[in-house]
This record gives sequence, structure tokens and C-alpha cells, in this order.
Amino acid sequence: MKYNTQEVAALQPDYLGFIFYKGSPRHFDGEIPTLPEGIKKVGVFVDAEIAFAKAYIEKYNLDIVQLHGNESPEYIKGLKEVIPNAVEIWNVFSIKDSFDFNRLTPYESRVDAFLFDTKGKAKGGNGYTFDWEVLKNYPLQTPFILSGGIGLDELKKIEDIRALDLPILALDVNSKFEDSPGKKNVAALQKFQNHFREGGSLMK
Repeated sequence: MKYNTQEVAALQPDYLGFIFYKGSPRHFDGEIPTLPEGIKKVGVFVDAEIAFAKAYIEKYNLDIVQLHGNESPEYIKGLKEVIPNAVEIWNVFSIKDSFDFNRLTPYESRVDAFLFDTKGKAKGGNGYTFDWEVLKNYPLQTPFILSGGIGLDELKKIEDIRALDLPILALDVNSKFEDSPGKKNVAALQKFQNHFREGGSLMK
């Protein structure tokens, strides 16, 4: 698969994600080029063995682990015991029309952030948004990343939710900015970034 990591990195995003899950069409198995200072590398894992995740964290010197499967709080505890303290952990929960935020309680003390994605057939990259009205009931102070079908058509919708008193850490953009799986449309990303760069982080 051909990636354009360096072109995307030239936009100076806050984060760059690399998917280490063979079931994804965006599965990454190459070498990460030297990135500009300040960009954090996010490794995405789906129900991976702890030893596998640890090896990739070390191999790619990852800053953040994004858990996108059915990882339990006990799994996260075990992972944290074998990786550097500086490595953050983000845990993903998929949402459609409703969500029970009580599900987050066992994870709250173990993760640095949550990521809310659209529930669909695929583990991410489904290309459409969930009902963001659900997030108005978010009861925690733990920051979260907003994901799932975010593209240029969602600009006004994003403005509206960012105006609320919610601890949104970043916007995760993916399939809506792809020319093909893993290859981003840099011009579209630049347009999106220019609109939202002030006042918040962006994840590419």
C-alpha cells in the first residue's frame, strides 16, 4: 500500500495514526519516516496480544496507543505495566443512536482519553457520523477524541459541538479525506485544517 505520510506530516497535525491491525484496509507495515517535531505517533490496535502491542510501541517509538477492539480494563492494566509511563492510552467506544456512559466508569482511571467512533461493520473508517447529540450527556472530565465520518461537509456541525462545554481533545479525520485506503487527500486536509486550527487540536 502506498502511503503519503510525509505529505500529511508537512501540514503539522498534532497526531498521526498508524493502524497495526491486519483486518483493516489501512493496515500499516512499513517504516515511519522522520516526522516534524511536535507530531505524536498514534498506534491503533484491535484486540492485540500485549506482547504484540509492546513490540510495536518499542519498534515505532509510539506516543499513544489507541485500543479499538474489546479490550478490558484488566487488559489495559496489564499493558500499562509493560510500556513506558509516557505512552498514553486512548480507548475507543462505538456509538450509533444512544450510549450508556456508565460503561466508561471501569476505564476512567486507566486511560488518558476516550475516542468515540461510529458503530458500523468495520473497526473504524465506516464513513458516516453517529448522532453527536448523545455527547451532550457526557458526564466526565476525561478528554475525548471525536471520530467517525468527519469531513468537509461536517464543518458547521463541528463548530456547534465545539461551542459546548465538552472536553474535546481532538478531531480524528480519516475516510472522508482519503483518495484510497491509507492515502490522504492533502488539499482537502489543508482546507479542513485552515478552518479549525485555531483553538483546538486536529488528528490526521
